[in-house]
Amino acid sequence: MLTIAGSDSGGGAGIQADIKTASACGVFATSVITSLTAQNTQGVKGIHVVPAPFVEMQAEAVLDDIGADAIKLGMLPSPEIVEVVARLIEKYRIENVVLDPVMIATSGDRLISQQVIEAIITRLLPLVRVVTPNIPEAEFITGVSLGAAEAADYQRFAQAFFDRQTRAVLLKSGHREAAEVEDRLFDGTIEKSFGYPYVKTLTRNTHGTGCTLSSAIASFLALGDDLPQAVGRAEDYIHAAVAAGAEYTLGKGHGPVHHFWNF
Repeated sequence: MLTIAGSDSGGGAGIQADIKTASACGVFATSVITSLTAQNTQGVKGIHVVPAPFVEMQAEAVLDDIGADAIKLGMLPSPEIVEVVARLIEKYRIENVVLDPVMIATSGDRLISQQVIEAIITRLLPLVRVVTPNIPEAEFITGVSLGAAEAADYQRFAQAFFDRQTRAVLLKSGHREAAEVEDRLFDGTIEKSFGYPYVKTLTRNTHGTGCTLSSAIASFLALGDDLPQAVGRAEDYIHAAVAAGAEYTLGKGHGPVHHFWNF
């Protein structure tokens, strides 16, 4: 599984979380670093963007030699990097691509510009197997406000993605406080729900949950699962990782999940 994402110096999200997740799921991880963040559990202090040509050089070095059964896309901080990634997907004909549209950190920090969002919508959404936005990110991408958490609203939300040529979308509801978290997978023909108890009130250790979930989906796709099966196994993995890491104290803010709970 190749992860194309940013580095999190705090170790809870980004490239670091992706490699931990792939390893825990039994998959070999390779990486392309798109940006360096000065980051900890309390927030993002700074971002250094890697030049697009060097992003391309990293990816070609991996894909020409090792290859990739799946790619996870995380933080893509510039329109030039988005274009490089789109060309790579087309050139190497990678089918299993999972896009985690990293736009807003758990701390609330906005991570990318409107230009990047527009590039992601026009160039990447039609190329990926599934996109995994949380509610704020989905509203950012579609311009649609979810409103009340009713099935009809989620259907309308998903349709806004399909209007942008998205093949499948997993809408994550962890930002909505309710008795149960219910993520929903849509691919145009099926809708599948994944429900779990809401744990945010029990722990602050939720940093990197989006990175971890999308990396787990990519890992299980790399192992040969179909999309609903890969999402189901990834949902089980991330919710167990959150529960297992709930009582740890790492840092003064949002700590990481326990990626290696299954060991």
